[in-house]
Amino acid sequence: MRLNPTVRGANPAPPGVAQDPATCPAVTGSRGPWHRGVMEPTRKLVSSGSPLEPRIGFSRAVRKGDYVAVAGTAPIGDDGATVGPGDVYAQTIRCLDIAEAALREAGASPEDVVRTRIMLTDVTQWREAARAHGERFAEIRPVCTFVEVSRFIDPEWLVELELDAVLG
Repeated sequence: MRLNPTVRGANPAPPGVAQDPATCPAVTGSRGPWHRGVMEPTRKLVSSGSPLEPRIGFSRAVRKGDYVAVAGTAPIGDDGATVGPGDVYAQTIRCLDIAEAALREAGASPEDVVRTRIMLTDVTQWREAARAHGERFAEIRPVCTFVEVSRFIDPEWLVELELDAVLG
């Protein structure tokens, strides 16, 4: 077995692969000819149509390989208005609806969710958010964190949530 003499401690190249420095991955920065056919995970961006997405420069969800992340999701209705002003439960349901739609568009489902984060402007109302969360995730049981934040972009928003999912 020959080691590439141009790189100390380099792994031997597979049979039939040139050993000169011009083709050495450690020298050229390429992955080398023996990686042909290896599929890199594709990146899929999901939009909910929020006018904030292009302005801020974010996606509602991003899928990379088997991993899906859903961004902080606010209780915004299809008309752009806050859903359920003053009602943490109604707002949490709306956030879950938006996040679930993003999951599905990314090729995932609630059963793939492994982590949720629920942010509240008043953590003493956590039970209302937890009730909505439990209605969706009682059987799935992802890890879940509740945190209090000082405020959101819109003062009518009482809750936002984020989800992480892993397919398979």
